[in-house]
Amino acid sequence: MNLSNLPAGPLLALAAAVLWGGGDFSGGMGAKHAGGTMRAALRVVLLSHTTSFVVLLLIAHFRGDVFPHGAPLAWGLAAGVAGGLSLTAFYVALSRGAMGASAAISGLLAAAIPAVVSISQEGSPGLLHLVGFAVAGFAIWRIAAGPNPENTESVDEAAAKSGTMTLAVLSGIGFGLYFVCLKYAGTSGLIWPMATARMGSLTTCTLVLLAVSLGKPAGDPDLRLRLPKAAVLWCLSTALLDTSGNLLFIAATRAGRLDVAAVLASLYPASTILLAAWTLHEKPTPRQALGMVIAAGAVVMITL
Repeated sequence: MNLSNLPAGPLLALAAAVLWGGGDFSGGMGAKHAGGTMRAALRVVLLSHTTSFVVLLLIAHFRGDVFPHGAPLAWGLAAGVAGGLSLTAFYVALSRGAMGASAAISGLLAAAIPAVVSISQEGSPGLLHLVGFAVAGFAIWRIAAGPNPENTESVDEAAAKSGTMTLAVLSGIGFGLYFVCLKYAGTSGLIWPMATARMGSLTTCTLVLLAVSLGKPAGDPDLRLRLPKAAVLWCLSTALLDTSGNLLFIAATRAGRLDVAAVLASLYPASTILLAAWTLHEKPTPRQALGMVIAAGAVVMITL
């Protein structure tokens, strides 16, 4: 398939998926170097989002972009709130185990919700695209979901697992809403929609961090604000990759349909897994490898 013949929207969405996957990998490494706790993960998110927010403000200033008002501003802030809450729920789900299932459920809903919204407003994209969406959803599940654990959990463990899956569902719904809000915020351009989304996410994650820190003793090391140098470097990498991916996603929604952009961008777990294989020597499982092959077929169907 000649990529030069593809519409701009799908190409931008695929590029966003690559960068988002890299951003997730960097964010995970940053959280690991920061201590691996929920509060450490939130500090990583706050640092990366603060960095990207400052850079976006500088770009908007030098470009002379006009600050959005009305609906675009509201959509941008709503995107940030949805994204911040979703990241929080997603990190909690991951911290409780069942990472593969959590990522798969979250990824499927993140793709499905914008697809439903887009089809309801723009009409059906055609049978081939619809089949491609279904195949992509199956591919996301194959790529993200890990091996099924043996069914030996106790009643308490089963209840905890149920709570984790609930968080995964909530995070997926939030990410799906984030995609939709970014689409409508993007009517005012590229830079300010992302900057206003960062305003919403920074406010949300700060409040969540304060809430989860209540009741902690003053000397608890988990309350420290300073991050190790390695974690800071990973945060900066996350800021670059995640922000660039978001800008490409906004551009993809401006160049084409929301459902196409959201489904293709939701294939981002593939690049996370490939980066882990390259840098950490974590080989993809046969299930994940098959999922990537299926994803390639879905991309062909969606972009034709």
